[in-house]
Amino acid sequence: MNYYSTNGKAPIATLEKAVVKGLAEDRGLYMPERIKNLPQEFFDHIEELSFQEIAYQVADAFFGEDVPADKLKQIVYDTLSFDTPVVPVKENIFSLELFHGPTLAFKDVGARFMARLLRYFNGEDTVNVLVATSGDTGSAVANGFLGVEGVHVYVLYPKGKVSLIQEYQFTTLGHNVTALEVDGVFDDCQALVKNAFMDDELNRHMKLTSANSINVARFLPQSFYYFYAYSQMKKRGLADNLVVCVPSGNFGNICSALFGKKMGLPVKRFIAANNANDVFYKYLQTGKYEPKDSVQTIANAMDVGAPSNFARILDLYKGSHDAVCQDISGATYSDVQIADTIRECLSETGYLLDPHGACGYSALKEGLKPDEKGVFLETAHPAKFKDTVERITGKVVEIPPRLAAFMKGTKQSVSISKEFTDFKLYLLNQ
Repeated sequence: MNYYSTNGKAPIATLEKAVVKGLAEDRGLYMPERIKNLPQEFFDHIEELSFQEIAYQVADAFFGEDVPADKLKQIVYDTLSFDTPVVPVKENIFSLELFHGPTLAFKDVGARFMARLLRYFNGEDTVNVLVATSGDTGSAVANGFLGVEGVHVYVLYPKGKVSLIQEYQFTTLGHNVTALEVDGVFDDCQALVKNAFMDDELNRHMKLTSANSINVARFLPQSFYYFYAYSQMKKRGLADNLVVCVPSGNFGNICSALFGKKMGLPVKRFIAANNANDVFYKYLQTGKYEPKDSVQTIANAMDVGAPSNFARILDLYKGSHDAVCQDISGATYSDVQIADTIRECLSETGYLLDPHGACGYSALKEGLKPDEKGVFLETAHPAKFKDTVERITGKVVEIPPRLAAFMKGTKQSVSISKEFTDFKLYLLNQ
């Protein structure tokens, strides 16, 4: 399958080029030329399939023309080697727990899938992966690519704006992972990555790609979640009038959900839950997209003021604000509201939310209609935000062994400014 740029000025690309390059020559994001409808029989029996079986059929619709069936199946099954339970929280509200992977965050799936697909396409060449993170992306990508031959990962993160556990998950690894501590915010990190792809001298010096959700191999596999959530709700007899709520920052996750709907996934509607960074929420209300500087919140992985994947959503709906609003609504929450939700949910249900999942839970609790059932994505384990959650609840949050192991490491990072000239000079010296 071929891929085109959302900016419409770059040459058509193969899947291999889209994965290895990450960003199109015109700074646009790659989109598949076709979105295949999955057969009705698949949905009729989806509740009988495992997560791996569901994911393979979805992956085949995107990648099956370019990757041999046995190799693609191996990639999918290697990627999904952990559980993703759907847990009842309250009445008609369920949590899809996406924090059972290696770094206890939803981005593990996309990062692990991309690492394996990139290795397949890249062969023996050395490729340098640039990834900007506001929290969980860096740890997922760093751990997903750790030890992969022929790949070096550079994680750019905003100084003082990720949790301590998140920081330790990608600054203590060493080997083929380098952490760059940027004196700025996430949007500055993302701008450095995008500018690097457009710099001819830098690209002659080293082979670059991105593992942010701008890369099709990172964001498309996240559609697996939504098919699996539907299968689990169908198994419970609760799949009719299903609403899915996605805590959203750079909008790669919910963009993959909308791809799923275009493929025939029978979800009634989606909700994008924002923190105080409400650019997309305001777009839904006004039809105007006005990026702005991000603000720091306790749901830091969603601190994005210029979400890259908005371009994909707009392209998917051919620029129609009305069409976007038919499939997706929005909600936005302040830090005070997020904290109140964490306390109230724990008190009322015994379920402990992380700050991002709290946004999703709030949106469903407020927005579900009487005949609807809702699933929200609990995108990271609350222990990744231990200090914040403990301060809110007054209760100790136990750290899972996998997280505790990261905290025993020694932080290794390189401090750089937010100026591209400094970042470029650093890379040219590598």
